[in-house]
Amino acid sequence: MSLNQVLFLLLLAITGCLLYIAYLAWRKRESPVAVSLFLGMCSGACYSFGYAFEIISSDLNQIHFWLKVEYIGISFGTLIWFIMVLQFTSHHMLLQKWILVKLSIIPILTFVSHYTNEWHHLFYKDTWLYEWNSFSLVSIKIGPFYMLHIIYSFVLFIVGMLFLLHMYRKAASHMKNQVLVMMIGSCGPYLISIIYLSGFMETPIDLSPFGLLFSGILIIWGIYHLNMMKLLPHALNQVFNSMKDAVIILDLDNNITSFNFSASQVFQELDKTVIGQSATTILSYYPELLKTITAGDSLQRKIKLANETGFHYYHVYISHVRNKRQKIVGKTLWLNDITALVLNEEKLLASSKQLEELNAFKDKMFTIVAHDIRDPLSLLMNLMEILKDELQEYQDKHAEIAREMEQQIQNAFSLVESLLDWFRSQKGGMSFNPVSWNLSQIIRKNTDLLHIQSDRKQITVISEIANDMVVYADKEILDLLIRNILSNAIKFSEFEGIILLRADQVKDKVIISIKDSGQGVPPDQALRLLQDQEGYLESLNGTAGEKGIGIGLTLCREFAQINGGELWFESVPNQGSTFYFSTPIGMSPDAVKQEEGMSTR
Repeated sequence: MSLNQVLFLLLLAITGCLLYIAYLAWRKRESPVAVSLFLGMCSGACYSFGYAFEIISSDLNQIHFWLKVEYIGISFGTLIWFIMVLQFTSHHMLLQKWILVKLSIIPILTFVSHYTNEWHHLFYKDTWLYEWNSFSLVSIKIGPFYMLHIIYSFVLFIVGMLFLLHMYRKAASHMKNQVLVMMIGSCGPYLISIIYLSGFMETPIDLSPFGLLFSGILIIWGIYHLNMMKLLPHALNQVFNSMKDAVIILDLDNNITSFNFSASQVFQELDKTVIGQSATTILSYYPELLKTITAGDSLQRKIKLANETGFHYYHVYISHVRNKRQKIVGKTLWLNDITALVLNEEKLLASSKQLEELNAFKDKMFTIVAHDIRDPLSLLMNLMEILKDELQEYQDKHAEIAREMEQQIQNAFSLVESLLDWFRSQKGGMSFNPVSWNLSQIIRKNTDLLHIQSDRKQITVISEIANDMVVYADKEILDLLIRNILSNAIKFSEFEGIILLRADQVKDKVIISIKDSGQGVPPDQALRLLQDQEGYLESLNGTAGEKGIGIGLTLCREFAQINGGELWFESVPNQGSTFYFSTPIGMSPDAVKQEEGMSTR
């Protein structure tokens, strides 16, 4: 059997071995490194299979064909190996799409230029056959693209080996064997290629496929005997760094031996330079944390720490590290971020406080109601008795009593109306349903309801509110605010007075003002009018003798706050008062339609 036939069979055997190694790697395909190894072995198989037929070919065209088969693997083999190294050394940040696209430019250029060389001769300037030991071999004169491919391959090989060397230096002692296997296995085909290209060995036979076989066998041995795919040197470190809890590992002297990514985000002081240094020095700005470290117990504590994003709350505890003999050899400091939980607790407490305030407001309101409702009803009953006794005797003189009864009945009606507003909002708890409302229409509705009172005193009510002004409020609350303040303005305005309603937008609020031309608020009453009052605040009579019910402004202040606004006033004695309340601005109908249209897309 001739030498070329022996080499042919040997190369086919190598191809079979490489494909079998690819199969074994595929069985471990849950690991990205195994997938890259599978692709690398497949590219090597293309190389050795094409080279097997190249050395038994006697025609230059046939050799060119089998060279194209070889370059399916040769063009992309180094890139696949480099990706495998990045995965093995946990440099996943370099496996972004844009980086891989850039790294793929030269392999693609190599593949395309080799397949189209007869058009431009930039890969091989020339090729010719010559005889060696009774079989034909091809000799080539390399072109610029061939040289570019060689430079690219060895630059990528050197960078990859530097990654492996750095990993070997940082790896724990029981993991160094895995890194060493990867380094030695990677050197096989590249060292042989260097020897072949340099002409150091006087042989025209390319021995690179034999280097691929050596690399594949060594790496697959590492996979099955060193668990390279199950426990990569940086796999545990990757899991450690992906943990959401911040973890700092300390020795028995409280020196920092390691920490994960989450810990470096919590403590800006943690970087590679702090390894081996005392935690009491590095974390000296966190006294509460140092108490947990120095105490060394496993009790869980809640601490508050400040960083660039603000204050955060953590559950902190110590966990001891033991060796096989259960002897303590170190400890881990765990910090579990409970900021969201604490904030939710604070919200619940705030809601509970708000409920207490609402309950206190209810009690206060009923105290006022009990006081106010007793007197008008008592007086109404007395008037009814007088009217019954004197109606027949003084039929022409009961007009004054009738007017007083009418006023008291109106007051009682206003009281009941306010109570209904309150109970309507309190039914089943505080029902608060704010939506966008056209303010001009709401004002018009409430002025119409009060036109009898204003007409009786010949008061002119003027609204300067724009027709397109929109507010965001609860309908019942908005009606109550406008009706009560407008009713008070009518009550305290002189005959033939003027009431002016305006609304101005200030940032994200609408400030509504109701100005009257009445008698104003007395200074002593102004100090107490909108303040918290535990007792009863006596209301004043109107300019026509109208009696108040005492709860109007109390309700208005509370409801303005519930609706996200405030209530205040300005008053000058004998010149009138202006009451203001604010409410969030609403969306116009066009904006609402536009938002609804976007939400349905």
